[in-house]
Amino acid sequence: MAMAKDIMLGGHSAGGAKAINGTIAPAVSAAGTTISDATDLVASINVVTTAAASSGVQLPSCEVGDEVEIVNLGASALTVYPDTSSQINALSANTGFTLATNTAVKLRRFTSTRWMGFLSA
Repeated sequence: MAMAKDIMLGGHSAGGAKAINGTIAPAVSAAGTTISDATDLVASINVVTTAAASSGVQLPSCEVGDEVEIVNLGASALTVYPDTSSQINALSANTGFTLATNTAVKLRRFTSTRWMGFLSA
């Protein structure tokens, strides 16, 4: 993704350039232990700073082609759930995967019910 300053060189306003790059939630707290009570993510880039054991986050319902990034800086691994009735990679619908501490994942929605996740090292 281009940096906002590069997008502005193409004639976009500062606000427009920032909107193209997405929003950042710098201090997300994971919650719940199931898809129904996990913390709902609302930003493009989500930095989880509080993650109790077995807690989780849920991807937003969004458009095909949208991306969501999650960084887990919490004390525990967390579960990343898809939006309702969707699936991540080859997991079953509504099933989450574990994101270890100090790791990140970039997820891209490629159909109305499927996400593809790309994990960091």
